[in-house]
Amino acid sequence: MSSSSFLLYVDAQFLSPYAMSAFVTLHEKELPFDVRTLNLAARENDEAIFAAVSLTRRVPTLIHGDFGLSESSAISEYLDELFPKPPVYPRDPRARARARQVQAWLRSDLMPIRQERSTEVVFHKPTGVPLSAEAGASAEKLFAAAGALLPTGSPNLFGEWCIADTDLALMLNRLVLSGDPVPQRLATYAKHQWRRPSVQRWVNQERPLP
Repeated sequence: MSSSSFLLYVDAQFLSPYAMSAFVTLHEKELPFDVRTLNLAARENDEAIFAAVSLTRRVPTLIHGDFGLSESSAISEYLDELFPKPPVYPRDPRARARARQVQAWLRSDLMPIRQERSTEVVFHKPTGVPLSAEAGASAEKLFAAAGALLPTGSPNLFGEWCIADTDLALMLNRLVLSGDPVPQRLATYAKHQWRRPSVQRWVNQERPLP
């Protein structure tokens, strides 16, 4: 570990949407950090050295001194409390609660989309396989929620950018980048979010082929 204050464990393929979320937060906060990769297919996350610092043995895990924290939304919230400026969550309590709701929902629902449009289609190449009926229904649910949340004419969910924008854009881009039909307003939003410099730093990571 170098002189950086933080160490972030991520997957060796740089495919995890959750590792991406924590990575983006650290860059938005302009915090110095090192990245260490784990080969999840080889179960390096179960090795003793990582198990000793990560309670859940999952990536991302952030190490801050003698404190290890996993789960990406917990990492973003922790960093936002320690370093309030620049914020990665809305300052308004209701908007902040809604942003956290969006994050929790994206991590716990829409499984058919996540299965049929894995992040390999985002960071390597799209798939030509059509969505199943189940995934199509999940997509319609996603579009309804995102459309209700995104103000007309706004590039962000809650006025200023927040980390939930990155998470939602990634979910939408699973479909956009695969050529699936996505409402134009939401496709434009996802493409705009993808151009953010902190996001592009993750997108442009060198990845081994799957």
